[in-house]
Amino acid sequence: MATKVFIVDDHYMVIEGIRSLLQNEKNIEWLGHATNADSCISFLKQQLPDVLLMDINLPGKSGIELCKEVNEKFPSVFILGLSTFNQQSFIQKMMDNGASGYLLKNATQEELMEGITTVAKGKTFLSDEASHSLRKEDANNIVLTRREKEVLELIANGMTNTEIAQKLFVGVTTVDTHRKNLLIKFNAKNTATVIRMATQMQLI
Repeated sequence: MATKVFIVDDHYMVIEGIRSLLQNEKNIEWLGHATNADSCISFLKQQLPDVLLMDINLPGKSGIELCKEVNEKFPSVFILGLSTFNQQSFIQKMMDNGASGYLLKNATQEELMEGITTVAKGKTFLSDEASHSLRKEDANNIVLTRREKEVLELIANGMTNTEIAQKLFVGVTTVDTHRKNLLIKFNAKNTATVIRMATQMQLI
């Protein structure tokens, strides 16, 4: 089955560049493009792509806002953020708003294809530069205590609060406090995001 791809970007050169990179790929079906948030939503009401390549810097409504809207209205669509910005704050906002990945516009054809195929499988994809940006900026900001690191590693191994408490010989409320502190430190909504970020930053 070919992966259906749609792009929203306000630069015709970018749209054409990406279309030309993908047009000879056998397992990609190009559905077309939109140049702003409204025309993107209108298209999605008619037809759903598997992967939506979304520029962050759109006229009117930004890609960060559009990402949240698409994620809420069309949850089956996987969003791959597309930008010239590799600042950690942009990447993080897109991921928090439901993007499955982030790709810079200077990506190679190989990296573009890898990004599309990875998010189409429901996995997370960050281009090398985006991943490095997250690690570099966040690793400097986040300092974990030894106990927090232990708790985080056990959460990543799928253990419950009760199991962690037994293993570390502490109370369940203590584990819960560590868990809440981790959410605050990583500025994350849930532990799955914490684990993903910690892995990207090579903290675990």
